[in-house]
Amino acid sequence: MPTRLLLLLCLIGPVFAIEAPDVDCLIINLKYVSCTWNKKGTPKVNYTFYSSFFNKEEKSCPQYLTENNMNTGCIQPCESGDRFMTFKTTLVHGKDRFVETHELKNRVKLNSPTNLTVLNGSDYNLWFYWKQTSPARLHCVESEVRFRTNNNNWESSKVSPEIQKYCINSPSGSSRYELQVRNRIDKGCGESEFWSDWSEPVFWGSNSSIDSDSVPGWMTLLYVVGAITLMLLVVILLQRERLKIILIPAVPKPSPILHDIEDWFQLSKGLKENFKASYNEQVCPVREYNYISQSDSMNSDDSTSSVSTNQTDCSVSIEDLYVPLTSSSSQVPSEEVQQVSD
Repeated sequence: MPTRLLLLLCLIGPVFAIEAPDVDCLIINLKYVSCTWNKKGTPKVNYTFYSSFFNKEEKSCPQYLTENNMNTGCIQPCESGDRFMTFKTTLVHGKDRFVETHELKNRVKLNSPTNLTVLNGSDYNLWFYWKQTSPARLHCVESEVRFRTNNNNWESSKVSPEIQKYCINSPSGSSRYELQVRNRIDKGCGESEFWSDWSEPVFWGSNSSIDSDSVPGWMTLLYVVGAITLMLLVVILLQRERLKIILIPAVPKPSPILHDIEDWFQLSKGLKENFKASYNEQVCPVREYNYISQSDSMNSDDSTSSVSTNQTDCSVSIEDLYVPLTSSSSQVPSEEVQQVSD
């Protein structure tokens, strides 16, 4: 019986054993080491944390990070050169000890740059300046700048170490520029895997383009109501056949009566009076007139000459019109008459 209990405890024992936490460490701004052991969730027990760099004395944690009254991390000061040394961590709970070693050379995260400034230079270019706050030397820190205009997509560009400025050529005065910068340890000094967080944004340019891509809700509602109202008006006009009259007015039917034609035009009363006739003319019928030559009239008999030449009913006769012609032709010299008679 005791043997069976011993075998049962040996089989069940690993099930109740405490799982080793996974410690993750990162050097922050080359000033302190931040280690956490809550990746798998909040631990069930409170651990005591110890750490040391190679060939240095092991120290207990001076400042714990907690979650639900459980220790989940530790912050411990360090020096800038410590990142090249092996870092050892130990978690202790009762008789349980969990020891790990870490290489932190590539696990450095710097603080975001500060004192950001944007100036429109005398060369008509836009200059962006900043300062780093880490103790690292300038030639060991590279930067990355990103900017966008009018809330469009970001454009990024890396800046070489030791340079803490960036230039945008010939910026548009009607656009709004937003700029940010971040940095990290350069590959010449043991490149880090981690960039710093982006700095606070700075702005330059016209404020008229701010939030150009976003439209307030009340403006959208106003557009919708206006569109619906316009559609209703069109429907009403179509039903009452008003729209066709407005766009394509009907052409009036011509009339032979003069006053109807005059009504087509919007004329004043004075102009209409000018269209009316201001004179009277006697109307008389006209018939065809047959012209009789002078020789025929002299050789004709009395019956022919007695034909009336009055072809109109007007007050002025055709005979009166030709009186000068008849009188002039009757004046023949007597000598010519005598020669003819001989």
